[in-house]
Amino acid sequence: MRFLGKKLMFYAVALLAALSLNFLIPRLAPGNPVDAVLARQSSMAPVSPEARHSLELLLGVNDRPLWQQYFAYLGQIFTGDLGRSVTFFPAPVGDIIGQALPWTLGLVGVATVVSFTLGISLGALAGWFRRGVVDSLVAGSTMLAAIPYFWLALAALYFLSAGLGWFPLGLGYDVEIEPGWSGEFVGNVVYHALLPALTIVVSSLAGWLLGMRNMMVSTLAEDYVVTAQAKGLSLRRVMVTYAARNAVLPSVSGVAVSLGFVVGGAIVTEAVFSYPGIGFTLLQAVRNSDYPLMQGIFLIITLAVLGANLLVDLLYAVIDPRVRTTAKAGAR
Repeated sequence: MRFLGKKLMFYAVALLAALSLNFLIPRLAPGNPVDAVLARQSSMAPVSPEARHSLELLLGVNDRPLWQQYFAYLGQIFTGDLGRSVTFFPAPVGDIIGQALPWTLGLVGVATVVSFTLGISLGALAGWFRRGVVDSLVAGSTMLAAIPYFWLALAALYFLSAGLGWFPLGLGYDVEIEPGWSGEFVGNVVYHALLPALTIVVSSLAGWLLGMRNMMVSTLAEDYVVTAQAKGLSLRRVMVTYAARNAVLPSVSGVAVSLGFVVGGAIVTEAVFSYPGIGFTLLQAVRNSDYPLMQGIFLIITLAVLGANLLVDLLYAVIDPRVRTTAKAGAR
């Protein structure tokens, strides 16, 4: 219990620091969101001082002292008020993120889980059966990982979509289909997501495979694995229960951090395929100097990464008995 309390205290301090940076950075940046909104509507008649003041209140721009703005900002965060988007004005930032986040979680989240599962499975087999058929895949996957990701995505789009016509050219679904939970719409969404997901899996598979393979080779030399083999335990039990369970520990922390960054989307992927996720939305916010939207997206990413790291710390105590022993010794 004391171990959990220390972890929660650490992450609470980290969250406060992240919220503070998220508050300060947009306010230190040049420009004004009110000017950005008015610039996007330059064809309109000049805005009166009263209308400008109303716009400033709507976007949260004021001349109050910084510390007062900070506490007001914290109050808004805990009530779920992330401000108004400049790019999609006057839509609330929370609504924009809420519309884009499911697309990213569905695409990048599933692709990351598939890549991790496939990578550690092949890596475990490659490490156990060295110089075998699976082990020969390491060189090929490493070569694919060395290819710049944007080039891989563009090449897949050019050859498989524009050339062969196997996949659509982009977007999240065909615009003529009405969104909903109908089988036609869901099937069309999956069809549009196949090629972006495939490029994510291909580009990230090598990292999981190579890391698991090297850890597996290192673990096979440990005394507990040699002892298990000497006892005559089955090959499958030694490989899975003794070798792979310990070799996967570094990869577990890596995938948790990766899943934390999933909410940020794969910006290059979503930009190349015009996929309507968080990454594509963040790119639009940067292009339009939409600081409220950028601030909201960074906050969501921060919360996801901190939550993923906390989950890893707790998961380690379940997977690795040494962590439980250390925690109990510290509690004494």
